[in-house]
Amino acid sequence: MNDQQGSNRISSGVIAAVSAAVVAVGGGVAWLTTQQQTPTPTSPSQTIRQPQQSTTQPGNEQTANIYWLRPRATTVDLVPQPVQIAATQPNQVLETAFQTLLAGPTEGTDSTTIPQGTKLLGLKTENDEVHVNLSEEFTSGGGSTSMVARVGQVVYTATTLNANAKVYIDINGQQLNVLGGEGVELQQPLTRKSFEENYPL
Repeated sequence: MNDQQGSNRISSGVIAAVSAAVVAVGGGVAWLTTQQQTPTPTSPSQTIRQPQQSTTQPGNEQTANIYWLRPRATTVDLVPQPVQIAATQPNQVLETAFQTLLAGPTEGTDSTTIPQGTKLLGLKTENDEVHVNLSEEFTSGGGSTSMVARVGQVVYTATTLNANAKVYIDINGQQLNVLGGEGVELQQPLTRKSFEENYPL
């Protein structure tokens, strides 16, 4: 009888100990849970910021015409070649058009009288004016027809975005008044209309 009571005491003691352990563990888990749910304050310098979306718009594509020469029986025609140019800067379309023009035609029967090696030293547009600054090679070689034809290529390419623009041609930063040994006088500014009237091809 005493042994049975002792067993009951032991069993009760064990149960009490286990119950206490369960309560302690449960309390610990509850404490950990509350700690995880409570956000840790951060100082402003430690705040992680989400990267902002770029607001830069992709370059706008514009069509520019580059003008080549096509011989006829007794004349020479200025022939446009449309080129799609993506640009992000104001003068980029015309600058790219001139780089293509100065590189020369790559296919077809069209030609150029702009001397090889001519470089674009600068290009500026303001209001209705286009200022084109070319290297000295532009003035070398060819007779009067060649000289007039290359001026036409420059004028028409420079006015591809504004057909009524006034074009000023400079060589090494100096306004070009007389072109080549043939002495072709240029009355600047040049426009498409003045070129057609004064410099027939």
